[in-house]
Amino acid sequence: MKQTTVNRREFLAASAALAAGPALATPVSAQTRGGGGERGGGAPAEPLVFKTKLQKALIARPTEQDLEQMKTAGFHGVEGRPMPPDEAAKIRAFADKIGMRIHSVTRGWAQFNDAAEAQPTFDVTAGALRTAEAFGADAILLVPCWIGARQGKGTPVAMPRPWEFQIEFDEKTGHLTRVVYADNARYADYIRAHNHATDTSREWVSKLIPLAEKTKVVVALENVTNQLWVQPALFNHFVRSFRSPWIKAYYDIGNHLRYAAPERWILTLGDILAKIHVKDYLLNPADPNGMGRSVNIREGSARWPVIRQALETVNYNGWMTIEESGSLSFDERSKRLDQIITGV
Repeated sequence: MKQTTVNRREFLAASAALAAGPALATPVSAQTRGGGGERGGGAPAEPLVFKTKLQKALIARPTEQDLEQMKTAGFHGVEGRPMPPDEAAKIRAFADKIGMRIHSVTRGWAQFNDAAEAQPTFDVTAGALRTAEAFGADAILLVPCWIGARQGKGTPVAMPRPWEFQIEFDEKTGHLTRVVYADNARYADYIRAHNHATDTSREWVSKLIPLAEKTKVVVALENVTNQLWVQPALFNHFVRSFRSPWIKAYYDIGNHLRYAAPERWILTLGDILAKIHVKDYLLNPADPNGMGRSVNIREGSARWPVIRQALETVNYNGWMTIEESGSLSFDERSKRLDQIITGV
């Protein structure tokens, strides 16, 4: 991998430029950054050298054709979708043959806080663990539940805007005690639903631990747009409350950027980070609700050089799996992920 050279001032300048948005897609060249490899008084620039090793992946079902195209584009592996274990074993054999790894399985959304749906979604999740075992994967991605309206189900509840959250919670139970500075009465239904989701998710996810241990597959809980655990300290507390090496965090960089900076999430989660989804989100500074929109990687508000340094700080050695950015070719996605990994 080509070494990147950049001094501290240039690193901060690059970070500020990245926060500006679309210009991220075109990184500054090493020559422009380093001014010919020297700074102010002619001293050589300090290199960015990372000890942590990051591997590149995409999400796919996958097919043999997908695996070949991804490998050609420079990816090391793929995050698979649920499928019968015998089919997964055949795909794994082909992946092994060409030197690709199916490192995880996207289980997706469960509904453990719905009495009628909890057992069926538990059974599907157990099946995903067996699929992962057949793939040779070491984790599944699981969203344990959601609250509010989603996919035509559920009842909307009033919740704070992203910038309003000032969460306090009970360290023993993980229950919310406050979500905003002001009067919390307006959000009583949200607090009640959130606490119920925490309790039922903990109950059902705990039941997965014996199978996770048997299959040697981690259940990685994802921070996603399910209106739950929206700040780093709260999500960290929830994941660690299982006190099991088989329950960890699947951190998605773009999903909760509007609630807290990605580097803060990474530094907070630290050693419980199992996997990372690489995704971007462009904040709209004119939006009073503090929202924005999903965009291709390196075209949003994520400060990628800072994120790379945060991953180094917590000693994350693992997979960086691109989610979305589907309008870009495999080659372009691979190129942009290389830029992120090298810290530019």
